Amino acid sequence: MGTIRITKQFSFETGHALYGYDGKCKNVHGHSYKLSVTVIGKPIDDASHVKHGMVIDFGDLKKIVKAEIVDIFDHATVFNKNTPHVELAKELEDRGHNVLLVNYQPTSEMMVIDFAQKIKQHLPNHINLHSLKLQETETSFAEWYASDN
Repeated sequence: MGTIRITKQFSFETGHALYGYDGKCKNVHGHSYKLSVTVIGKPIDDASHVKHGMVIDFGDLKKIVKAEIVDIFDHATVFNKNTPHVELAKELEDRGHNVLLVNYQPTSEMMVIDFAQKIKQHLPNHINLHSLKLQETETSFAEWYASDN
């Protein structure tokens, strides 16, 4: 049987600020992110298997990505915890806001690397993460490919 790529798309709303940046993105702002997750594998060839003919059930892929990414990042504000933004983060948390402190500058590039690591840990052994595309705006996105890493 041939190797097939399966893609599932997700969307979520996230705020962030880029500490030390020399443009508008130094200010707290948000995006309507679109995340495309592509996995690669061979369809299950066992006619008695409940998932016969599937590389992975789209629902199973959805559970992984929702639990590891969407449910965590949706309607959260993300800051690099190694910057003075931790003071702002504490103030927002004290007021009941959902704040994520990460070990990196929360750019699309760094977020997509983080997402790849999180998703890969939860995929079945016979399936590999092929690529991620994180779209920040209608015309701007970052991509991660396993073949590059």
